[in-house]
Parts: sequence; structure tokens; C-alpha cells
Amino acid sequence: MGIFPFLPAPYVGESMIGCFCGVKIRGVQRIDYVFSEGRLEEIAKKVDLLDAIICKDNLETYKEQLQEVEVIFSTWGMETFSKEQIQTYFPALKVVLYAAGSVQAFARPFLELGITIVNASAPMAIPVAQMTLSLIIQLSKGFFLSEECYRNVGYEEGRSLTIYKFPGLYAKTPIGILGVGKIGRILIGYLKNFDVDILVFDPFLSAKSADELGVKMATLEEIFTTCQVISNHIANNEHTVGMLDYRLFSMMKANGAFINTGRGAQVVEADLLSAMKDEPLRCAVLDVTTEEPYPSDGPLRTSANIILLPHIAGFAASEVYCLSDSIIEQFDRYSKGERLENVVTMNMLDTMA
Repeated sequence: MGIFPFLPAPYVGESMIGCFCGVKIRGVQRIDYVFSEGRLEEIAKKVDLLDAIICKDNLETYKEQLQEVEVIFSTWGMETFSKEQIQTYFPALKVVLYAAGSVQAFARPFLELGITIVNASAPMAIPVAQMTLSLIIQLSKGFFLSEECYRNVGYEEGRSLTIYKFPGLYAKTPIGILGVGKIGRILIGYLKNFDVDILVFDPFLSAKSADELGVKMATLEEIFTTCQVISNHIANNEHTVGMLDYRLFSMMKANGAFINTGRGAQVVEADLLSAMKDEPLRCAVLDVTTEEPYPSDGPLRTSANIILLPHIAGFAASEVYCLSDSIIEQFDRYSKGERLENVVTMNMLDTMA
């Protein structure tokens, strides 16, 4: 199951403060990992957690205890429930505190029932933007191709690629950002420290917001034609599936680069592969793919100018704690009756990852 095994489902318990009761819902990453280093113990001082793990298979067994649950704590890969299950087993539920980013897989039934969802997309956006910035810097210098050439051909050949074929980030190098949500905005702020022109594509971004950010609004065609590096942060929904195809990838500069730290479904991977084969100095770094993990014999692995990463942009070992710290802070605000931050609404699901 990997380094961090699946946690089958939630813990449940009555609160020690006010009338709050809490549940820990299972996730792809263990909740006791995300809330480790004393964080789970901190929650346990505020919510008396039942020593049991709850999943769909034993909801009925713990139905009586679940009736008073008011708060859910969770993280990546949260259990999905139908409206009927929520009404039956969590009738007192008021808020879901989700220590991760995207809530697309589970949010709608809760929101339709008027239950508040708070996520950690704001703190999670920071390490993603940082890693994306590092990739933009490297790709603008031909880093990955130069390393591959040095290793397989020679020192001078690898060095010459960077010196003669790639511009770096100077003299208004054009950088394209697809999607100006939390990650996109942080990344734009970072890029302001470099001598670059920033072109953005986001149908939901107003001209006023673009002016305030100091970026130029552009079409996908303009970005793929003119930008040295293009980074994808488009929302993941049914309207964006397969929107980045050969027509666009074939427009890329002969030494252009594409980064995807967003979602794999937006990229037609066969089309990306074809465009990379068309121009060997193009490069793509994919932290996400349509299928994860990507098959060991998948066609993207045959291309020297496509770099596959195992979905690591979101967090490193210690960075994960910014998610749980954020959620604990929001629980404290909730327990005091203060306004919650990073609240997810139904309308936001149309534009968020």
C-alpha cells in the first residue's frame, strides 16, 4: 500500500468542550500521519475520540455514537457518503474540516445538506507554488535536457544546450499560467521577482484582477505559441477534461516547456507525447497523470523529454503539517463561534481543482 498505508475509516468521539462531537474520516494518507507530531493529541484534548475506526461497512454498528457527531476531521481521499447516509448516520453534523485541498470527490452531498466544509487549500497552495517556481527556473535553462545530454553524450554537449538554446528568466521571458486560483496567484507573486512577462488564461479572472496582479490576460493559443514555460493550474471538472490537446501542444516553441502540477485529466497524454516527439528540445514535467500511479510500461515513459513525478508537489514530510495546523486553527475558531476561513461553497466547485 505504499509508505503510508490506508486508514480504513474515521474515529469517532464526544467532545470535551461545549457540545461538540468529532469524527476522523479515513483518507489515502493516514490521518494519524497528517495529524502527527502531537497534533492528534492536541485534538484529543478538545474532542474525546472513541477508540474505533468507522467505515461504511460498520456505520450501522456505531450508529448510536454517530448521532451526536458535529465535526468531521479528515484528509486526502476522504470517505464519500450519500445524502441519505449523512442524514441517517450524521444527523447532528455541522462542519467538515478537511486537511487537504480538493474536495470535489465528496463535497456535494454535504453542501446540499447545508453542512459547512473547510479545506486547507490555501496553506497547501504554498508548497505547490514553490515547487512549480523551481521547475520554471530549471526548465527555462534546459536543466533536465542538459543533464540527460551530459550523462549520455558529453559535458560540452550538455553545457551547450543551456548556453545556446535556452533563455533563462531574463529580458522579459514569457511565462504562461493556466488557471489563477490560489496556487496561480502565489506563483505569480513569486515570478514578480524575475524579469519575465506573465500571461494568464482563466475565464473567471476579471480584467481588474489581472491589472492588480500585473499580468496579461491571453488565450490558450497565445500562451502556447509565445511562452517559454507553461504551467497548468486549471480547475478539475467535466468541462476541462482533455482541453489541452495536440492542437495546443504543437504550437509550443521548439524549446518550450510544459508543467502540470494540477490535474492529469486536462491533458490528452497521447497528444502531449506526439508534440514532445516533434521537437526534442521541448520538455514536459508531469507531477500528475490521468492514471496514478502511471503504468510502468506506459508510453510517456518512452520519451526522454517527458519527466514523470509521483504527485509530490503538494507536500514534503514536514510541509504536511501546515494542513493539519490550519485545520486545528479552524476548529478552534469554530469552537469559539468565530468566522471560519477557507470555506468551500457549491459555486466554488465549478472553478476549483
